Amino acid sequence: METLIDQRDAVNQWLARYGVRFGVYKGGVFHEQLFPFDPVPRVIPAAEWRFLEKGLTQRARALNEFLLDIYSAKRIVRDGVIAEEFIYAAKGYLPQCENIIPTGKVYNHISGIDLVQANDGAWVVLEDNLRIPSGASYPIIARTVTRKVSPATFEHHEIADNRNYPALLQLMLDHFNVGNGLTVIFTPGRYNSAFFEHSFLAEKTGATLAFAGDLVVEDDTVFYKGLFNERQRVGAIYRRVADEFLDPLAFDRHSLLGVPNLMRAYAKGNVAVINAPGNGIADDKGIGYFVPKMIEYYLAEKPLLPNAPTYLPFYPDDRKYVLANLAKLVVKDVAEAGGYGVLFGRDLDATQLDDLARLIAAEPRRWIAQEVIEFRDLEVLTSDGDGRGKRKADLRAFVLYGDEVKVWKSGLTRYAFHPHSYVVNSSQGGGFKDTWVEKEE
Repeated sequence: METLIDQRDAVNQWLARYGVRFGVYKGGVFHEQLFPFDPVPRVIPAAEWRFLEKGLTQRARALNEFLLDIYSAKRIVRDGVIAEEFIYAAKGYLPQCENIIPTGKVYNHISGIDLVQANDGAWVVLEDNLRIPSGASYPIIARTVTRKVSPATFEHHEIADNRNYPALLQLMLDHFNVGNGLTVIFTPGRYNSAFFEHSFLAEKTGATLAFAGDLVVEDDTVFYKGLFNERQRVGAIYRRVADEFLDPLAFDRHSLLGVPNLMRAYAKGNVAVINAPGNGIADDKGIGYFVPKMIEYYLAEKPLLPNAPTYLPFYPDDRKYVLANLAKLVVKDVAEAGGYGVLFGRDLDATQLDDLARLIAAEPRRWIAQEVIEFRDLEVLTSDGDGRGKRKADLRAFVLYGDEVKVWKSGLTRYAFHPHSYVVNSSQGGGFKDTWVEKEE
């Protein structure tokens, strides 16, 4: 009789065979490793998902309004909701994007919003990922493989099919495609941590996987260079290249990953770039503090999904509280991602706490502090004891913004590798689960 351990091992063997991996740079060395799959799914009831859909849609709409405003009229600054210096000090703010309005006035075509569920059942947003969020491919493939190795798993469960993500993505890309041109997924190459996903989504959406040398700009129009140097006009670029490397003539002049003059073509409306350059301002963990205020300011609505309780040392009162309570807070570097730059005060000794306090006092804009949320443990299979254990887990929900906002009925549930860890990122050794959204009755 098949056990969950058998299923786990079989699925992970198939994932390894398919090359479903992620890469991590450590100490200047590139490591490629399996993203381990756990077969015990996260199950979200239909009514609970309806609420999440509303809250995630609301958040995505408000963030898009913020990006449109902050690169043009800056009403939210003028009206004193966010301090001007707080915006301009953000690493993700790009002055090169000022007054460039993307096709359809949409910036965050794909949002990866990270949430946790507190022990009382309430969902809380940890952060927004609006630059190049990754991870959608893993649950799609894991469920596809599970259907092969264990068909009985889905015989008695009514759950939403998650294999429609590529179709939703393709529909959104087609919606913004300029001049019915070629759609490309622009990758920095196989040494990127999510290269597997780039190639997978290109195959599933019918897009062309393009590298830097494949794209050229002529007369402010982007072309894909095919065999024998043929030219095909590009109408939409789903870029997986970071902002700073996107165009060496606009950003980092040393970049070998970008396309010279891409920003000129984009600014003239001759190509859609997905997600829009400059979105990093909304990824800034300090800016995330203001999203509930954005919802009220732009949408005149009450926020449905709260943020984790957050303090900004940039403000004197918050800084005073943070420095006085450092031992019980979690402190995050606003410019870091992937679980890096996260410090739990309770794990630091007195000397380390003093050092951190000095860093916060010296560079208050660089940090945020949050109360530690006791979020839900999920059951996982382990290799010790009776084979069962509990681990902290989050959920990355994917929101696609095309002619309307759609929340994918699935998501990437990541869990911590160690039993007492609160860090779930793949780059920190965590694993992932399938996310089952129950169908409506």
